[in-house]
Amino acid sequence: MSDWFVMIRQQGPRLRTMPSINPQHEGSQGEFSRAKAETDLTPQLRTLLDGKTLSAEAASDAFEAMMSGEVHHGEMGAMLALLADRGPSRDELLGAARVMRSHVSPITCKTPAENILDTAGTGGAPKTFNVSTAAAIVASGAGAVVAKHGNRSRTGRGSAEVLQGLGVNVDANPAIQAKCMDEAGICFCFAIHHHPATKHVMPVRKALGVPTIFNLLGPLTNPAGAGRQLMGVYDESFLDVVGEVFIELGTKHAMVLHSEDGLDECSLSAPTSIVHVRNGEMGRLVITPEQAGLVSAPREAVTARDLDHAIEMVRGVLDGTLEGPPLDMTLLNAAAALLVCDLCESIKEGVELARATVQQGSAMDTLEQLSSISNSG
Repeated sequence: MSDWFVMIRQQGPRLRTMPSINPQHEGSQGEFSRAKAETDLTPQLRTLLDGKTLSAEAASDAFEAMMSGEVHHGEMGAMLALLADRGPSRDELLGAARVMRSHVSPITCKTPAENILDTAGTGGAPKTFNVSTAAAIVASGAGAVVAKHGNRSRTGRGSAEVLQGLGVNVDANPAIQAKCMDEAGICFCFAIHHHPATKHVMPVRKALGVPTIFNLLGPLTNPAGAGRQLMGVYDESFLDVVGEVFIELGTKHAMVLHSEDGLDECSLSAPTSIVHVRNGEMGRLVITPEQAGLVSAPREAVTARDLDHAIEMVRGVLDGTLEGPPLDMTLLNAAAALLVCDLCESIKEGVELARATVQQGSAMDTLEQLSSISNSG
């Protein structure tokens, strides 16, 4: 889905469980012991090294400490590497997400948070042409209120770069962002401006150079508190975990998806597996282009060569001059977004609503309004 931080699955031998590093006798000062401190991650590291998972409370404590800026980079690196090695559990992801949400710089608009949509995903899957960004704009044109959360990408064509190329002020302040949602039905939430506490972790993430739990946390921490989410993940193993976390966080309606050809979007070239979360309940479904009344197409047909090409494709889809696979893939993903907003009753119905939105010019009008209002400050 959105171009959140790029994630690359690392292959190779897994970490071996280390012998316990606890002192042999309670109260003794063993070789590896250290003075207790509120920002000490040693208890959590010991749990992870013993091959166990953290409780939500322990994970919250660890991430709260990391956000303080007082945790040694070595400890942070160890924590993130251990979690990345096996993938975070539901409780670990939940505890971390709660802390991230408590530190976010929020946006408040007239629409209740439970009715706001986000289409941010993890990124890290094979690149297409910023489908989630185009789908978010189409969904907004069809009646959804969208707080599009995103960032730059290591590929140089993330949602921030593409929207900037389309004339949107991606650095608009929260007041202007709220105005965009109230008047245009959509805003862009640039992650670097809404998660200031993560600056303490950023040097460690860059030094590690591997995907970490933060790649999953971004889409779970929308600054407008979006209660409707369409979230693509780069690996199918995260579908159930993220779905369970959405339930625990009180998300009203969400779809977590991954396609069989590796995309973090609804694909035209393979079936897409979806975990569907609605009002505290979770189910599974698979969708194909044919079920939505669309035609299958190879992934190459929806892949942009570079940033300029991606901008051209998004604009062409929105103004109705580009048809075929790019349009169809946008319609399919917009349909899923409209479904989680309860603006349609099926993916097929959502495709037709999205198509009408493009044909009637509402999608392009939405982009033009977003561009105008975001630059008004």
